[in-house]
Amino acid sequence: MQKLFVPGRLCLFGEHTDWAGHYRTMNADILPGASIVTGIEQGIYAEVEKSPIFEVYSDAPEIESEWSNFSCPMNEAELKHVAKSGSFFCYCAGVASYMLEWYKVGGVRIRITDMTLPMKSGLSSSAAICVLVARAFNQLYNLNLNTLGEMNIAYLGELRTSSRCGRLDQACAFGVKPNLMTFDGDEIEVKALNVKKPLYWVFADLCAEKDTIKILSDLNKAYPFASDEAEQNLHKALGEWNHDVVKRAMEYMANGEVEALGKLMTEAEDMFDKYIAPMSPALWAPKLHQVLQDAQIQPLVYGGKGVGSHGDGSVQFLARNAEAQQQLIDYLNGQGMRAYPLTLHPVHTVRKAIIPVAGFGTRLYPATRSLKKDFFPIPCPDGMVRPVILILLEELVKSGVEKICLVLGSEEERLQYTEFFERPLSEEHLRKLNPEAQEYENRILAIGKRLRYVYQREKRGFGHAVYQAAEFAGNEPVLLLLGDTLYRSTSNKPCALQLIEEYERYNQLMISIHPVPLAEVSHYGILSGVWEDKEHTVLNVSTMNEKPKASYAEEFLGVRNAEGKKEYYSVFGQYVLTPEVFAQLGADIKQADADGDHVREIELTAALETVRKKSGMMGIRLQGEMYDMGNPKALRRCVEEYGA
Repeated sequence: MQKLFVPGRLCLFGEHTDWAGHYRTMNADILPGASIVTGIEQGIYAEVEKSPIFEVYSDAPEIESEWSNFSCPMNEAELKHVAKSGSFFCYCAGVASYMLEWYKVGGVRIRITDMTLPMKSGLSSSAAICVLVARAFNQLYNLNLNTLGEMNIAYLGELRTSSRCGRLDQACAFGVKPNLMTFDGDEIEVKALNVKKPLYWVFADLCAEKDTIKILSDLNKAYPFASDEAEQNLHKALGEWNHDVVKRAMEYMANGEVEALGKLMTEAEDMFDKYIAPMSPALWAPKLHQVLQDAQIQPLVYGGKGVGSHGDGSVQFLARNAEAQQQLIDYLNGQGMRAYPLTLHPVHTVRKAIIPVAGFGTRLYPATRSLKKDFFPIPCPDGMVRPVILILLEELVKSGVEKICLVLGSEEERLQYTEFFERPLSEEHLRKLNPEAQEYENRILAIGKRLRYVYQREKRGFGHAVYQAAEFAGNEPVLLLLGDTLYRSTSNKPCALQLIEEYERYNQLMISIHPVPLAEVSHYGILSGVWEDKEHTVLNVSTMNEKPKASYAEEFLGVRNAEGKKEYYSVFGQYVLTPEVFAQLGADIKQADADGDHVREIELTAALETVRKKSGMMGIRLQGEMYDMGNPKALRRCVEEYGA
């Protein structure tokens, strides 16, 4: 039994541009559509499992009782017939029929345990149930669809009903976070957006009349070619003028300019009223404008606008703070509307890092008798010779990391680090350095102020070493680097910074990845999954397999590149660990202790896999190279190539 949650969606900016952008297939002068869409906190909760037939049940009172129990054989004709029935579950049957036709799957049992998403309020409850069904089939039958694939199937499944949904409706597939959706003909791209400061949205069902079919029918008359000035302005409002609004909205969200974002909402609504609303009598919206201009509301908000297709459907505001958000909800509910909160939180950026350096370095014996392997000297491109640990620490500092925890084997080992990073050179040695080197000495001491130390007193595996820094990590995401691996970026950003920025987009457990030859997969942990982006840099990981045989990897673990050829991906050596990983490591240690097995190795890979199954994992292909220096052959390559 698997548990799923799919939220509703709210279009913040760029309504109607999904279908307008589709007309680029007929008129290349039309610009791609662009919308900022977010999932909301309200949604559909369900438990799903395999079944011989297709079944949907509901314990949620929000769904009318006559729709609460539904079952149908996995028969294409019968499912398509149900899809045209007009009930809420017709959407489920539409998606199931598509899945059966194209993927030859078995049945699914879905039990909706709770539904906090209001129906028929412009928040895409129908799209949410379609995404839920698509995701259930995808996960239960291991179809390896990425999020965009689930979204597209949800859309195509809903089209098999009498509904005429928009392409942005299925944005609920991407969760409760804002995304930029671009609609270029039949092509759709989705890009996660950054939020710098908390955004306290309120949206409300106006509980009035809205004729979406009439609105869309009237607006579509101006496409694909404009015949007069009014239609030309409509093209601009949904094209170049909208692009400007969306661009500014993304900048304001990323920079934390909340007041400017609110004013932009009001500006966007004014543009809608001037150039779009006159094109359809159904867009006359007295209730919407009465609420937008309400003097009781103005002190609580930075701005407001309509939602989706507009008319007198729903309204949205950007409240000034959490208290104003609740006051506004209470006021709107008191005026006979149904109001809901939506708080978009900034992703907690990565400001801490962990580097385990507790190992003895057996493969580099006897050199490690006198020098820890992370102090081995490496010639660098600028002509300096740095110890491995200093190269790693400088990469972290350049990436904005403020605190760094080194996991050592004992207190005695700490002396080597404090001598290097905390004790200034003697005056005698300092005078022998040139001015640039003397200045560099200050940088080394500054790095020392960022260091913290913990100790792995029992050798119980890599996961156990990482867990020693759990208190240091706190309830924050933390970057993990390997102490015997160097990274050289091939872009203008350090590899660690590339990974941090991707985490800020996806807010999910992340592993850096790189391709390895098929002949070498048996030496690595291999990850497989589906690409989330067209550039093939973000992998939605579905499988982790430790040191598989080449034959197994070739059959089951290949990831196809842009040319359709299989590639095999291993960990690049950098991770962003979420608090869930440390909680899982703690649980694994506790279980081993309870079993009386105090020598069992606690592996990080096992904890990552458990977290991945619960909440997902992204693999990021960084622009850079990795240099392992944990064995003689790799060390030789590192010394020869790193400084080249």
